[in-house]
Amino acid sequence: MQEVEVQAKKQLKYDTAYINMAFEWGKLSHCKRKQVGALIVKGRMIISDGFNGAPTGFDNCCENENGETKWMVLHAEANAILKVAASTQSSKGATLYITLSPCRDCSKLILQAGITRVVYARAYKDLSGVDFLKQAGIEVYHIPGYEE
Repeated sequence: MQEVEVQAKKQLKYDTAYINMAFEWGKLSHCKRKQVGALIVKGRMIISDGFNGAPTGFDNCCENENGETKWMVLHAEANAILKVAASTQSSKGATLYITLSPCRDCSKLILQAGITRVVYARAYKDLSGVDFLKQAGIEVYHIPGYEE
């Protein structure tokens, strides 16, 4: 096997492991409609994590009485980016693993955070965030086999 193929197989093995961990992390979310998990990895080290939910200090209920997501709920990747921003780590050059592809707003945060690679498991209904990231030169990879 060529060296490139060996490296690609090894990367897929790590990508799958980190995505599986992101799914586990997403289970911490109190949201009923959708539980999403995210990990930021740099140099094979997890430097941040996040799941979708209400901001610190607010009720953990993510949906209103009609079952709609409350406006204040933070997405998993936003929580992970904000968490790393409050630390001594830098997300510049890191990979974001997320169970659901990023929305348009979060894709802007990903770009500004210096994240250079995004790996996701499931596609969000609107893929304009993914298109934006690709247009910005960020490597985006979808791992198939996790569809709901």
